[in-house]
Amino acid sequence: MEIKTFRIIQSKGLIIAFLLLLLSNPCILYSQTSYQYYYRVYFRDKGENTISGFTPAQLLTDKAIARREKANISALHITDIPVSKEYIVRISDLGLKYHCSSKWMNTALFKSIQPFNLNILLSFPFVQSVKIVKNSLKKSSSIDKLDFDYSLSLQEFDRPLTMINGSILHQSGFTGQNILIAVLDGGFLFTDNASSLLNLRNRKGIRSTYDFVLNNKEIYSHHNHGTSVLSVLAGNIEGVIAGTAPGADFLLLRTEDSGSEFPVEEDFWAAGAEFADSAGADIITSSLGYSQFDDPAMNYKYSDMDGNTAFVTKAADIAGSKGILVFNSAGNERNKQWIHLIAPADGDSVMAVGAVDENKNISIFSSSGPSADGRVKPDNVAMGVAVPVQLNANVIAAANGTSFSCPVLSGITACLMQAVPKAGIGEIINILHSSSDRFQNPDPLYGYGIPDMISALLKLQEKYANMPVSDFVISPNPTTGSFEITFRLPPGKLIIEVISGTGRVLFRQNFQQFAGRVFKINELQHREQGLYVVRLITENGTFVHKVIKINN
Repeated sequence: MEIKTFRIIQSKGLIIAFLLLLLSNPCILYSQTSYQYYYRVYFRDKGENTISGFTPAQLLTDKAIARREKANISALHITDIPVSKEYIVRISDLGLKYHCSSKWMNTALFKSIQPFNLNILLSFPFVQSVKIVKNSLKKSSSIDKLDFDYSLSLQEFDRPLTMINGSILHQSGFTGQNILIAVLDGGFLFTDNASSLLNLRNRKGIRSTYDFVLNNKEIYSHHNHGTSVLSVLAGNIEGVIAGTAPGADFLLLRTEDSGSEFPVEEDFWAAGAEFADSAGADIITSSLGYSQFDDPAMNYKYSDMDGNTAFVTKAADIAGSKGILVFNSAGNERNKQWIHLIAPADGDSVMAVGAVDENKNISIFSSSGPSADGRVKPDNVAMGVAVPVQLNANVIAAANGTSFSCPVLSGITACLMQAVPKAGIGEIINILHSSSDRFQNPDPLYGYGIPDMISALLKLQEKYANMPVSDFVISPNPTTGSFEITFRLPPGKLIIEVISGTGRVLFRQNFQQFAGRVFKINELQHREQGLYVVRLITENGTFVHKVIKINN
């Protein structure tokens, strides 16, 4: 089948991020079928590369730097410094093919057609250890590991949202605008022509793409799992599918090889997360996970799900330390032999998401916690049974899996981040926990339970919004163009108008439900100085307030 390629228009910042990827992590195009053996090489240090040798602008986009500043994170850390090119060249000279590296983990991934003598690598003084992360063993099963159960019989299209009070966030104008979400998955087949993603494509909300498995930018010719996940986040067909973050922007990153299951995919995941970091992503959402592999000798044990052992979990926690909020599916293992959650859902800084049905009952497949070291996992649950998703260009189905409860929660959290931009990721995690229905009595199936996003919103606003004594206050006034309306209590039904001195309505917005306490208006930025009127129409009456616009 011929798949049309959708041309992505990238912003200047994301073009810089892509160039930085090539500079700090150069990857070489290759035929995927040629290389059957992959080796992860751990280095002792970063050789010639030091923190003093780089500036933040050389390694990070402005958006990434701003995210770190907001989180009070130092602009550069040793984990931000690229792996030594000299080390990569010296190993490549042995005949191994370089694939990619992880500056966070200080590793490089090499591949070969035939097995390679690891002792040769270990003879280098700068090599700490070597691990084979893929070999020639074939899949133990012909089952597609990214396959998911679905039905063409749809129920309530917006139940994933209404269950968590997410619809009210949307009605309040919080749709994830200005939030950048990195989707790490196994492919995005049909994303370039899926009907529910038309609005996303038209507004150029797909900011960048990359395939870390094949090392190219083409992601639309592989698997539809990522497309289905993206439709949960951004899909929009009235009465059929309602994405949880329809206003957000996205990085679409292929890190999963659906043709096999080996630890090398953890290296691809780490590379994708590092790209997301440098590009300035606010959220990583990953409907992937790792526990058992095609070669049983490489399997993790449940005791490894302790937040500190799995390679991918360490990478996910480092992403959290960079100010990124990481969501990961808990896994679909409870009705299988493994039972437990899967990496990186065990991470200390990772929001592990389980799945419930439309009646809030835990699904039979949602992986069980706790983590191996006894922490509450999953963190939260959301609807993951009969979730509306897009399968191909035109078919919407009801799908099952924590693959879909994860984007339900990560997407609506993007809306919360838009509503309260000053909140840090640690605060957001705590609020999601404390606003959930099992917070007082968490358990290994539901974790802290189903979050109430309006409760979460109100708790954050109580901390970050200066509540007025009167019903509302407008500030600053006078203003040079932008001002905020702060409400003492959420107004509910609301109409906001800005009116000129001649009586002309310059701005009008109608909310069937406004659950926020702060509304920002930029309408006067390009208006003449003078007197303007703000009119608020609520269920409690009509209120008029004068605003003075002055020039800078």
